[in-house]
Amino acid sequence: MSENNAMITADLVDLELDRSADTKEAAARALATRMVTLGRVTDLDGFLADVAAREAQMPTGLDGGIGIPHCRSAHVTEPTLAFGRSATGIDFGAPDGPADLIFLIAAPTGADDAHLTILSSLARQLMNEEFTTALREAPDAESAATLISGEETAAVSAVGTAPGSGPPESDAEKSTPAPAPPFRIVAVTSCPTGIAHTYMAAEALENAAREAGVDLTVETQGSAGFTRLTEETVQAADAVIFAHDVPVRDKPRFAGKPTVDVGVKAAINRPAELVAEAREKAARGEATPPTGPGPTPVDSTGDSGDSYGTKLRKWLMSGVSYMVPFVAAGGLLIALGFALGGWKIDKAPSVADHFIWTDHTSWAALLFQIGGLAFAFLVPVLAGYIAYGMADRPGLVPGFVGGSVAVTIDAGFLGGLAAGLLAGAVVMGIQRVRIPAVLRGIMPVVVIPLISSAVVGFLMFLVVGKPIASLQSALTDWLEGLTGTNAIILGVILGLMMCFDLGGPLNKVAYAFAVGGLAHPTDGSLKVMAAVMAAGMVPPLAMALATTVRGSLFTRTERENGKAAWFLGASFITEGAIPFAAADPLRVIPASMAGGAVTGALSMAFGCTLRAPHGGAFVVPLIGQPLLYLVAIAAGVAVSTAVVVLLKGARKTAGPAGEGDAAATVADDARVSVAA
Repeated sequence: MSENNAMITADLVDLELDRSADTKEAAARALATRMVTLGRVTDLDGFLADVAAREAQMPTGLDGGIGIPHCRSAHVTEPTLAFGRSATGIDFGAPDGPADLIFLIAAPTGADDAHLTILSSLARQLMNEEFTTALREAPDAESAATLISGEETAAVSAVGTAPGSGPPESDAEKSTPAPAPPFRIVAVTSCPTGIAHTYMAAEALENAAREAGVDLTVETQGSAGFTRLTEETVQAADAVIFAHDVPVRDKPRFAGKPTVDVGVKAAINRPAELVAEAREKAARGEATPPTGPGPTPVDSTGDSGDSYGTKLRKWLMSGVSYMVPFVAAGGLLIALGFALGGWKIDKAPSVADHFIWTDHTSWAALLFQIGGLAFAFLVPVLAGYIAYGMADRPGLVPGFVGGSVAVTIDAGFLGGLAAGLLAGAVVMGIQRVRIPAVLRGIMPVVVIPLISSAVVGFLMFLVVGKPIASLQSALTDWLEGLTGTNAIILGVILGLMMCFDLGGPLNKVAYAFAVGGLAHPTDGSLKVMAAVMAAGMVPPLAMALATTVRGSLFTRTERENGKAAWFLGASFITEGAIPFAAADPLRVIPASMAGGAVTGALSMAFGCTLRAPHGGAFVVPLIGQPLLYLVAIAAGVAVSTAVVVLLKGARKTAGPAGEGDAAATVADDARVSVAA
C-alpha cells in the first residue's frame, strides 16, 4: 500500500496529544484535524458530530488505558486511523481510569471489506499487552505508525505455535491415551458500528478460552460482513456466549444451548468470567433458549448450502413478507373508502384541493386516497426487497427503481418479481468485479446504485418489461373472462394452496397472486381475492369447531388453542391452525385442504368479490354476495371438521402403536415448511 493510501501515516500520529487536548472531545478534534489536512475527512464538524453520536451510544474507553473513538461517516473519503498518546491521560469512560493511548478510527459509509478487516486486526491487537507497551515506548511518530500498520503480520506470530508444528511425539507420548475432547463454546460478538469492539471482544474471548483449555469459535458480526458459523459447529457446541450491543442475526440457530448473554464490553473486560460462566451453566444443564424475534427474511437468505431453488424461494418470500404490510394498510383503507363513500369514491377530486370537514364523502375520499398511495408501493417494495434478499442493502435502489418501472409500464405484480430478480442479479454481478482500491469507498453509495439502476431501468423499459406487461394484461383478461367450470377449478386450486402449508410459502404464493390483481382491480381479480381469503379462514375455524364438537379427540392444550382459533380464523389468520398441524399433520393438513378446496370453489361459483386484501369476517360488509360468501366458508369449515374428526377417530380405533415416531417426524417437516 502506498504512503498516500496507507490507513495511518506519521502525519496521523500525535505523541504529545495532551498539549492540545484534555478532554475526549478535544482529543477527537485534534486527531480529526490531521485527517482533514490529509483530505481523509471532508467536513470536520460533521464528522465530529458522527463521532459524538457513536460515543453517546456507549463510551469507547477500555481497560488498560485505551480510548478508541470510532464511527462510520459520510464525511470520510477512505478508511483512516489516527493515533494519539497522552502523558496525563484523557477520560473516555473506562472503568479503570483515563486513557493514554487514543485511536480515532474513521470509516466511510459503505467501506470495503479489505480495509475494515485491517481495522478489525488492529482492534484485536489492542488486546495484546506487548503491542500496547511498544506503542507507549515508541520514540517518534514514524515508529508508531509503522508499528500500527505492520501489526497484522505480528498478530499471527503472537497467537503461538500452530498446531502440528511442534517437535515430533515420543513413543511414550504416542502410547498415552487420547485426552477427552475439549469443552466447546461458540460466540457471537457485535457492536453498533461493527468496527472495533466487535473484534476486540472476539480476541479477548479467544485468548481467555485458550488459557482455560476451551475450544472457542467466534462469529464476528461486524461491518466487514461475517462468515456464518456452520451448522455442525453450532450443533457440536456445549455452550454459547453472546457479547453484543445490537441484535444477534439469526439467533434461533443457537436455541437449546446454555447461553451467556452480555454486552460487548463485558467480553473485553472480563472474558475469563464469561467462559467460566458458560461452563458452569452447561454443567448445571441450563439450556436457555435464545429469546427475541426470529430472523428477518434477509438474515438467512442465500446460505451457501442452499440449492438454487431454495435460495430463489427465500428471495421471493423476502419481497412478499415486506410487501404484505403495505397491502394490508393500503387495501383496507381503500375498502373503507368504498364502504363509506360508495363505489364512485375513486372518482372523487384530490382531498388536498377539496375537503369538507362535515361531509362523510370527503372522509371516504381521504381514506381511499391514502390507501391508494400506500397501495402504490406494493410492486416497488416487492421488487426492492427481493433484490435486498439477494444482494443486501445495495440491491434496494435498483430494486425499487425496477419496481417503479414495472408500475409505469403496467407490468404489475409479475413485473415486480422480474425487476427484483434482475436488480439482485445485476448488483451481485457488479460486486464480483475487481475494483481499484481508490474507488471502493464510493462503490455502495454511488457506483453500484448508479450502474445497477441504469441497467435495470434499461432492461425493464426496453427488453423484458413490455413482454411481461403483455403477459400481465393477458392474465388480467383471462381472470376477467373466468366463468363456470374454469372459475370453479381455479377456486379449488387456490383453496388447496392456501391450506397446504398454513401460512407457508405456497400459501403466500396464492395470497400474493390475489393481491397482485388488486393493483388494477377487475371483476375476475376481485373474485380471486375473495376465494383466497375465504379458503384461508377455513383451517383455524375448522379446528376450533372440531375441538368443540369432539373435544375428546384432542389434548387439553389443543382444546385451549381451539378457543383462540375461533378469533384467528375469523380474522383470516390461517396460522391459527399451525399448532394442530404440527401435532398431527397427516390428518389436519388433508382435512384443511379438503375444506379449503370446497370453499374456494363455492366462492368462485357464487361470484363473490372482495376489494380488501385482509380482514376476514370483519370486512364482510365490503364483500360482493356476502351471504353466499358466508355459506361458502361454512361449507368448507363443515367439510374440514368432518374429515379431521373421522381421521382422528379412526386413529383411536386403530391404536397409537407405531404412530409416534412417524407423526413426530412429519410434524418436524411441517414446522420447517411453515417457518420457511
